[in-house]
Amino acid sequence: MNNQNIKICSACLLGIKCRWDGRDKRNKKVIDLLSKEALIPICPEELGGLSTPREPAHREGKKVLTRSGKNVTENFVKGAGMVLAIAQNLNIKEAILKQKSPSCGCGKIYHGRKVIKGDGTTTELLKKYKIKVITEEDL
Repeated sequence: MNNQNIKICSACLLGIKCRWDGRDKRNKKVIDLLSKEALIPICPEELGGLSTPREPAHREGKKVLTRSGKNVTENFVKGAGMVLAIAQNLNIKEAILKQKSPSCGCGKIYHGRKVIKGDGTTTELLKKYKIKVITEEDL
């Protein structure tokens, strides 16, 4: 099976209401890409066992904390591992993930209510396994 044109993609970019606030972040460029490539929707936070909607979270070093201070690192790490397993099982080499997310962000993530340099937990893991990560802003 040729998986060259199959990518994993943040589900929220495809219009799935899985973000922390129960909304999506439907992106026209990502939707348009569906006519050329297969995109497998993933939400690492839901895969890690978090509900939708949920309290917003941010990274502090290796930890992921909700706005009220609850440690949800285990959920984020579990979800990242599940996304990696999906990518590896399907031999997928590229992902399109939601910029600034504490799980999917690539180069920019939220720290509290401000944006800082860094990668989300899922992006960090995928990069470690040589899976190329781009954001909707890179399209």
